[in-house]
Amino acid sequence: MTAVTPITHALDRSRAQVEPALRAAVERLDPANRAIAIYHLGWTEADGTPRLSGGGKAIRPTLALLSAEAAGAPADVGMPGAVAVELVHNFSLLHDDVMDGDVERRHRPTVWAVWGVPAAILAGDAMLALANDVVLEAPCGPAATRVLNAAVAELIRGQTEDLAFETRSWVGLDECRRMAAGKTGALLSASARIGAVLAGADDDVVEALGAYGAHVGMAFQLVDDLLGIWGDPAVTGKPVLSDLRSRKKSLPIAYVLSLADARAESLAQWLAAPDAGRNGAAGDEEELTRVATLVEQAGARQWVTAEAERQVEFAEAALTSVRLAAGPSRELLALARFVIDREA
Repeated sequence: MTAVTPITHALDRSRAQVEPALRAAVERLDPANRAIAIYHLGWTEADGTPRLSGGGKAIRPTLALLSAEAAGAPADVGMPGAVAVELVHNFSLLHDDVMDGDVERRHRPTVWAVWGVPAAILAGDAMLALANDVVLEAPCGPAATRVLNAAVAELIRGQTEDLAFETRSWVGLDECRRMAAGKTGALLSASARIGAVLAGADDDVVEALGAYGAHVGMAFQLVDDLLGIWGDPAVTGKPVLSDLRSRKKSLPIAYVLSLADARAESLAQWLAAPDAGRNGAAGDEEELTRVATLVEQAGARQWVTAEAERQVEFAEAALTSVRLAAGPSRELLALARFVIDREA
């Protein structure tokens, strides 16, 4: 398990700070979509029974609060941004689960698996609209809303490209990077800048924090893709070899395809096969294991680890390029390290 560190305490602190404001925002939804949202966020069971445990890691709202503090403002200044980016993140998860056909998230049935696809789509749309309302109501709200909406546009672009990759047996590494920069990096970049925007920070501070967030986002996706092949299902909550099972064109896969050798050819042939690894039978499990071994022996796992480290170094350089409040800056650095050390 991931060790308890000062940054995990910071994430817990942020979650505790943001949750009351997030709950208050979600109360503004209509009853049907509110019931779905609070289940998805981990606050209730499907029948409405309250739960003690919550949702995810709260990286994005933590970035928003630290962004405001790094710009010299109180954390509360960044609270509308923190709530908004968490709503946008969860809007994207609701839709991702539908598009990917995932029936489990965080060890629980996904919303579409419980309420159906139309309900999951509409609940996601409701959370996205609410995110805009929350941030628009804040001081400096119009500027912060532009940051949020630009990130949503990039997120949608990245998700669209990711879906398009599913019909192809080959993708380039550079286009896979661009996809990841939109699908994952854009919202983390927005999270890292939105608090500073709400604080009225100078453009150079906002841009430096945004660059930091973009690099953290790429590191996050690299680690996510590593865990999608080699992660422990008991920790990740996903089936073993989950990204291979769905033949996802993730960054490790794109790296091997970029080698343009016999390993790349073998992988491309497997990706193009009609039913490879789909059925979950013993033979398919053996085939998935074979492909995972091929990908690792081609150096993809080592490359992903090294590239994630490089992205964190870029993030650290962005932070040190401008003057920021010392304490929040240290926590932002620690958060970048947490992203590449996580196990889920």
